[in-house]
Amino acid sequence: MASDTASDTASDSGSGAAPDSGSGTGSDSASSAAAAARAAGPGAGESVRIDSWIWSVRLAKTRSAGATACRGGHVRVNGERVKAAYNVRVGDEVRVRQAGGHERVVIVKRLIRKRVGAPVAVECYVDNSPPPPPRAPVAIRDRGAGRPTKRDRRDMDRLRATFGAGPVPPAQDHADGREKG
Repeated sequence: MASDTASDTASDSGSGAAPDSGSGTGSDSASSAAAAARAAGPGAGESVRIDSWIWSVRLAKTRSAGATACRGGHVRVNGERVKAAYNVRVGDEVRVRQAGGHERVVIVKRLIRKRVGAPVAVECYVDNSPPPPPRAPVAIRDRGAGRPTKRDRRDMDRLRATFGAGPVPPAQDHADGREKG
């Protein structure tokens, strides 16, 4: 089957007139990206494992990391937890929970089996991921200012709490834990 794919690719590229030969436009890169995606795709009637697909479209750094995510229940296809050997199809909704609790939601547009460049990989899915939560600003202190005082720490805690980075501890003035009042 690999020879069929190679002959298809060879016949596509050598089928006559070369598109935009030497013009230096972006269509050269677009056609070569499409050719790379076709070459990376499975042959007729073949399927692609989910761990291989999420690695190929760069949702996981390695294929083994994709398989580990499947084993840990971090990968769902159409709402169901799947094993690494699950065969993905065009039109499936894939949810991958990544580090930091961020979840990627993508819909499969094209099946590929080999890892390709990022511009080509983006063409293989539709990204429906929610935007990441806003990051809390970091309290910046002057270098050499020393250890923060209790008042400084309370101000930093309040700042973190306004951006959802953690709960605000109650203001305490007494050594026995009674609130300031």
